Amino acid sequence: METGGFGIFSDDETLETLRTLAKEKGLILLTDSDRSGMAIRNYLIGAIGPEYIQNAYIPDRFGKEKRKQHFSSEGKLGVEGMEESVLSSILEFASSPKKETRDPVTNTDLYNAGLLGASDSKKRRAAYQNVLGLPAHLSPRKFLEILNLLRTREEFLQETETIL
Repeated sequence: METGGFGIFSDDETLETLRTLAKEKGLILLTDSDRSGMAIRNYLIGAIGPEYIQNAYIPDRFGKEKRKQHFSSEGKLGVEGMEESVLSSILEFASSPKKETRDPVTNTDLYNAGLLGASDSKKRRAAYQNVLGLPAHLSPRKFLEILNLLRTREEFLQETETIL
């Protein structure tokens, strides 16, 4: 269901429909990976409740969408510019049952890998997010949440040892 971009901020009817659907079935939330998409995502999470939402993220891909005359302000493709195979994979992952991680990646692990707390942590985290196919505009908290869905702690430690 399309939200109409920033129109969702003033569209009470669509928001109420999303709340109803979320409470009955849950929602997979898929937005563009730019700052505007993240603002819409955060608004909907707050307005609906995080317990009803499964987040799905498109990777940062640079380019111009066919229907548009100009590049977006950040030069990134939005959801409509993604290949169908990429969207299918993202939505399949988001709708699959999640396994609880017994030994999750922690903030301390991120710190030890240089992904938190150092002067270049943001840059290093963005580089690792790119390797994982995640958008750059994730908060450290959201990054950690997604990381624990994608990697075991052991995989993370091995991967960051070789990549970073």
